[in-house]
Amino acid sequence: MRLLLSIMLALTASNALALKDPTRPNGFGAARQAQVPQKEFSLASIFIGNDRRVAVIDGVARQEGQAFDGVRLQRIHPDRVELVDQGSVRVLRFEPLPQVRSLQ
Repeated sequence: MRLLLSIMLALTASNALALKDPTRPNGFGAARQAQVPQKEFSLASIFIGNDRRVAVIDGVARQEGQAFDGVRLQRIHPDRVELVDQGSVRVLRFEPLPQVRSLQ
């Protein structure tokens, strides 16, 4: 009888551990996914014509919809491009030109 009672208590305790707390937020206590650092891209040029748009990114001509290096080129604007990276939109703009001062 004692053995049967011990087995029942052990089974009840193991089932209680498997139950989920309905008040606990989703993902609570779960291991966080490591953030993959975003790769830096360099926008060099944008060409917009009547029938196509091209952006030169990292020295390579890319078109809208093209995927590369884990991102997708979503849209090319006259002054910027939009990339989709891990589900979020990143905007690339031209690097500012260095300012040159006159010595006069």
